[in-house]
Amino acid sequence: MQFFVRLIHWSGKIAASALILLVALVVYDASMRYLFQSGSITLQELEWHLFDVIILLSIAYTFSHDAHVRVDIFYERFTPKTKAIVNLLGSLLFVLPFSLLIIYLGIDFVALSFSQMEASADPGGLPYRFIIKSFIPLAFILMMIQTLHVIVASYRTIRGV
Repeated sequence: MQFFVRLIHWSGKIAASALILLVALVVYDASMRYLFQSGSITLQELEWHLFDVIILLSIAYTFSHDAHVRVDIFYERFTPKTKAIVNLLGSLLFVLPFSLLIIYLGIDFVALSFSQMEASADPGGLPYRFIIKSFIPLAFILMMIQTLHVIVASYRTIRGV
């Protein structure tokens, strides 16, 4: 289990590093466009790809730190046991099935992209779009792992273990 905790932790670190890179890239790209009237489709697509990586790798990491969106107006007033019940039910009924669905659909989506060696349709765009698409099932595999961790922790809290 510790391996998966570290894996999700590192996915967050990679996302944070990609965010720093994205900020630097946007500053550079905007400066070049507005100061020197020199734009680049490649840089713009790289910005989109980094944004995708940031969002996808942050999903499980955010869930692991209990920093995801929820209706806190009610949740914050619950007892730890009630919170665990909400987390268990939410994980079993919503997060886990949704993650499994995205993984199931995403694998064929990525396989098709790999088989076509999908690249940007724009002249000067980035090749290897299939690599970015492969982050979709990967992100939800990480999410499923984190969800299983939440289910186990919630069950232990409910049982008083």
